[in-house]
Amino acid sequence: MNQSNKKIAIQGWPGANHEIAAKAYFEDENLDVVPCLTFPDLFETLKNDRDCYGIIAIENTLVGSLLPNYTMLKDSDLVIIGEYKLRIKHQFLALPGQSIEDIKEVYSHPMAIAQCEAFFKNYPHIKLIESEDTALSAKRIADQQLKGIGAIASELAAEMYELETLAKDIETNKKNFTRFLVITDKAKTEVDELLEQNKVNKSSIVFSLPHEEGSLSKILTILAFYSINLTKIQSLPIVGQEWEYLFYVDLTFTDYKRYLQSLDAIRPLTSKLKSLGEYAKGKQSYPVNNIQLESTHSL
Repeated sequence: MNQSNKKIAIQGWPGANHEIAAKAYFEDENLDVVPCLTFPDLFETLKNDRDCYGIIAIENTLVGSLLPNYTMLKDSDLVIIGEYKLRIKHQFLALPGQSIEDIKEVYSHPMAIAQCEAFFKNYPHIKLIESEDTALSAKRIADQQLKGIGAIASELAAEMYELETLAKDIETNKKNFTRFLVITDKAKTEVDELLEQNKVNKSSIVFSLPHEEGSLSKILTILAFYSINLTKIQSLPIVGQEWEYLFYVDLTFTDYKRYLQSLDAIRPLTSKLKSLGEYAKGKQSYPVNNIQLESTHSL
C-alpha cells in the first residue's frame, strides 16, 4: 500500500455509492479504499485504525435518516469533518453480450431494488433478489461469470468490474440524493485549516432536554437570536429513560464566534451537549465523470 495515500473506509464494496462520494469529496487525492460490509464494521475499522478516515450515509431524500448511524457516531470518539450530497443513480448491469431478455434474475441491495421497481414492472420475466450490497452484486457476476444474472449498481461498479450497462439511470425518482458524512478522529487539524480559510459554516450537535413545556422552544429562540440557522433536527429516544429524547441538530452560520456564543448560551438549558463536528457545508452533485476511477483497495 502506498503510504502517501489517504485511507478511507466505506460501507459497501468497491464501486458502491460510498466510494463515489468519497472520491468526489477528496477530489484529486489518492485513496486507499477499505470496504466494510456494514456500518458497525466501519466504525470498528476506524476504532482500530486511527489513520483511517470514514464516510457514512446519514440521510436520503426518499427514505429519510439512517437512525442507527446517529447513535454510533454519538457513542464513538469520531467527529464529522465534512459532508457530501450525492445524486444516486442506478444502472442495470450484466456480463457483456447479453440483452435484457436474457436476464432472469437481478440482485442488489433492498433499497436499490425498491428505487427501481417501476422499471422492472416492464420485465415480468425478471426476478428481483435482495443482496447485501449493490457493488458486491456486480462483483460476483464478474468473478463468477454469471450469465443470465444482472445487478443494480453504479456506473463506477460497471467500470471496475467490466460489466455492460443494459439500461441506464433506471431509478424511479430522479431527485434521489444521499447525504454522506466524512468522519475521523483527526478533527483538530482539519478544523484549524478550515477556520484559517474562513470555511467553517456548519456544525452538528446533540443534546437532551428536560421533559418540560417549552424546553425546545427556548433553544430555538436563542439560536435564532444568534443568527444560527437550523437545517435539520432529529429526535431519538434515550434508551432506559421513558419519554426523554436526544436531539441531533445541524446548524449553519456565517460568524463562527457567534456560533460558539450560541452554544455557550444554550448549554445551561441542555444536558449532554456534544459537538459532533464543525465543517464546511457540502457540495451536491453526481460526479462520476469527474472522478478518477482507479484506486487501490485493501481489506
